[in-house]
Amino acid sequence: MRWRRARPDDPTRPQRSTQGRMLIAAVAGAAGVLSFAPLGWWPLQILSLAILFYQVLRAASVKASAWIGWAFGFGWCLAGVHWLYIVLNRFNNLSAPIAAIAIVLLSLFMGGYTALAMGGAAWLRKRWAMPLPAANLLVLPAAWAIGEWLRGWVFTGFPWATAGYAHNISPLAGYAPLLGVYGLSWLAALTAGALLLAMHKSRWIALGLAATTWLAGFALQSLAWTHAAGRPISVRLVQGNIALERKFDPAQLEQTLRSYYRSVTAAPADLIATPETAVPLFQHQLPTGYLDAFGQFARKSGSHVVLGIPVMDSPTNYSNSVLGLAPALGGAPYRYNKHHLVPFGEFIPLGFRWFTDMMQIPLSEQTGGQLLQPAFAVKDQRVLPNICYENAFGEEIAQQLNDAPQPATLLLNVSELGWYGQSVAIPQHLQISQMRSLETGRPMLSATNTGATVVIDSRGQVTHALPYYEAGVLSATVQGMSGSTPYIRLQNRLFLGLAALAVAAAWLWSRQSAKKRLKSA
Repeated sequence: MRWRRARPDDPTRPQRSTQGRMLIAAVAGAAGVLSFAPLGWWPLQILSLAILFYQVLRAASVKASAWIGWAFGFGWCLAGVHWLYIVLNRFNNLSAPIAAIAIVLLSLFMGGYTALAMGGAAWLRKRWAMPLPAANLLVLPAAWAIGEWLRGWVFTGFPWATAGYAHNISPLAGYAPLLGVYGLSWLAALTAGALLLAMHKSRWIALGLAATTWLAGFALQSLAWTHAAGRPISVRLVQGNIALERKFDPAQLEQTLRSYYRSVTAAPADLIATPETAVPLFQHQLPTGYLDAFGQFARKSGSHVVLGIPVMDSPTNYSNSVLGLAPALGGAPYRYNKHHLVPFGEFIPLGFRWFTDMMQIPLSEQTGGQLLQPAFAVKDQRVLPNICYENAFGEEIAQQLNDAPQPATLLLNVSELGWYGQSVAIPQHLQISQMRSLETGRPMLSATNTGATVVIDSRGQVTHALPYYEAGVLSATVQGMSGSTPYIRLQNRLFLGLAALAVAAAWLWSRQSAKKRLKSA
């Protein structure tokens, strides 16, 4: 007896239920997170997206496709940001069940973006009677990437675990200076769609397109979009490794202030940077002469000192800031105010004050700074800070570099990642910083309390690093870079334009296929 292999469209083949496909999609979404740091198994991400697309293509209806997309997005988010449980439970006084429910609710909401993307792709495929290759190569990858882009800015955005971050170490990294992280998400999804066509009659076109994409990405990595600017500067990045319980304990504040003062003044450097809120008090709460002592050190040693500190301008107006103290006499200190604030952590969304009160997060109602703020001049270099979470918004950093009269030559991220304990949040945040360097062709300095305190070169490679969860000072010499990558000039517009062209091409493909069917009828 010879067994006959059932075709995918064979009506005699048993059909899996929508619930079964949702379960498979949720597991695939959760597994895809292993593609990010610290494991970095980026091929697994392409496989997980291929599984998602297959389940969507086999779904019984547009509604079923949306539910499958929602399940995938839920699993992706839940696995990707599970570490938020630590800050909610350990530091913000939520009971374990409520903290877990909060993470589940967030993941349910974020899954909606994937539901919208996959449901929209299924609707277009049905409406246009789209051939399978057009769906796999054009519409599904574009829909996936646009869904991620929407997640990155709607309701102030939540771009963590964007698929493209996994490819800072893959050949697709060569596209980062052109298309940014969302463009890498699109190309990874295109590869997944091509893999699904391996047994289709169009397989050579699909696999050839995927191979060309990856070979071109490898070749693009050899291009230098920016060039050296001025003379290198010496930097010292302080990692205090001060436990949050001690950092905000009034009885331990004096020890915290003394620790950072000793670390900063231990040796001179052109630039010395401390983490976010390294000084955990407002200026008027500090011991008399504390900030002046840093200023005196800067003048005597010729150092430029960046202090992470909250700054109060009035009883109802305060910000998460950094102050820059320069050797030159006179004038106010340099100041950068965090502009992209964290919902529920740094500002209260309308109608959610009850939730923030329950969380009891310090500095929960802050004032955001302007998007365009000047860089801090350090000898021949111009250093542009960003604070913690806003490092995840690459388009905003690119816009700052594009619109500034004197664009920065170095990027500096200061963060307090101690809120997330010993979790994957730290290596994932480092991966985000590396992507910002790839997109902008600028070195990135990162000064954090618990890690990752690193120096990243203009090609996204970590050149100097301190061990996580250890106090220390990282010393290095860094060369600033000038010039613009295509991503700096266009931000996400190039990626969005190409995604729109892909959808338009799918429409034309569908029309041509329809005409051929009519002629043959």
